Amino acid sequence: MQMNLKAQNWQLVWQDEFTNGIGPDWVFETGNGGWGNNELQYYRSQNATVQNGNLVITAKQENFGGSNYTSARMKTQGRKSFKYGRIEARMALPSGQGLWPAFWMLGSNITSVGWPACGEIDIMEHVNTAPEVHGTIHWRDHNGDYANYGGYTNTNVGAYHVYSVEWNQNAIRWFIDGQQYHVVDISNGVNGTSEFQNNFFILLNLAVGGNWPGFSIDNGALPAQMLVDYVRVYQGGGSNPNPSFNLVTQAENYSNMNGVQIEATSDAGGGQNVGYIDSGDWMAYNGITIPSSGYYTVNYRVASVNGGQLSLDVNSGSTVLGNVSIPATGGWQNWTTVSHTVYINAGTYNFGIFAQTGGWNINWWQITRQSNAATIASSETLNSSSSSAELTQAMVINVYPNPAEDILNVKLPEGFSGDATSVKVINSAGKVMLKGKLSSGQLNISKLPQGLYTLQAVKGEEVVSQRFIKK
Repeated sequence: MQMNLKAQNWQLVWQDEFTNGIGPDWVFETGNGGWGNNELQYYRSQNATVQNGNLVITAKQENFGGSNYTSARMKTQGRKSFKYGRIEARMALPSGQGLWPAFWMLGSNITSVGWPACGEIDIMEHVNTAPEVHGTIHWRDHNGDYANYGGYTNTNVGAYHVYSVEWNQNAIRWFIDGQQYHVVDISNGVNGTSEFQNNFFILLNLAVGGNWPGFSIDNGALPAQMLVDYVRVYQGGGSNPNPSFNLVTQAENYSNMNGVQIEATSDAGGGQNVGYIDSGDWMAYNGITIPSSGYYTVNYRVASVNGGQLSLDVNSGSTVLGNVSIPATGGWQNWTTVSHTVYINAGTYNFGIFAQTGGWNINWWQITRQSNAATIASSETLNSSSSSAELTQAMVINVYPNPAEDILNVKLPEGFSGDATSVKVINSAGKVMLKGKLSSGQLNISKLPQGLYTLQAVKGEEVVSQRFIKK
């Protein structure tokens, strides 16, 4: 399933990056007694630390307070609660018999109505050594009985992943690295789910044993650590639709790659570049957060003897954001900057740079949030990597207004009028979204999602094109 990059204009409203410590909005729950699940650990605040920019929750085999194990459980209850939004954390999880890490939420009214009437949203749970991670809701149904509904997906739990839910008045959707794997309908309080229309607070914990993982503990897997890079909450709207954002990533700082090598560079600033790039090679850059939905300029610092082409994608190529042609610069260390404009919804993604055609080097790449003025300007020209021939070809179609919301006025070049000419609207992933004949010089684009598109006019073997933005 492809990630919906245009679903909602998320705005970052709360976060803890765990850069220099644990933020003030967390409180610790301490003690033992099973916590309703017959868990075996004693929760202590001392088992939660910050190391190398990560929250580290450590489960240990040690005797304390009448328990044989210790760990930590923390929550934002009484400090921060949220109704609707995108709630996410980037985490790497432990795997071992008897271990139960969780990232979850409880209704803020739990102290007055109790559980499960308050509702529970489990964003991520994992037990034992299984490959599955689970997303579940718990509630009291319309008959007054306990109810739950969950889904799961497989992943490498020991690696970092972004676990999230997107929650509104109609549904809760579960994602891992932007890929949806579960959804539940909560519209109109169906099956008694009206409790999910209230405020919820966030919890993080690592349990040892309990009703779900069982009571056989692999002590050899201890101490075990649950690593949390960050926790972030986004909600719709916001007073600043165009916050500044400028992220430069050194090309050699990839999370993973296929086929490339690193070498010294003579580009400004020195350091290293990525080279020896052949067709089909790629570099992945995980956990990049886009703070607000909108149009972004992506720049690439490249060098090439004969030229080539790259594409930018998210989450292992499931969504291609756009393609860029790389010109011949006259040498492997003769550097230039090429760019294109893409539309991205707020959220945290794993970006990928893919060599559609090899034979080029890359030193760094940059994502910059466009202002409204820059967005309009970018719609009037092709990206700077286009050749002069492409530019001449594309500009012979006139479109206005640009950006457009409902109706796009189109003036085709001479020789492209009449029934012999067909038009297509193609999105940044190369998918044809509209096609047919042009009627009265106007094109109804009201049903297109927001984004950057290419309008093509085709007559026989001749093709001309122009880009426009649907707002």
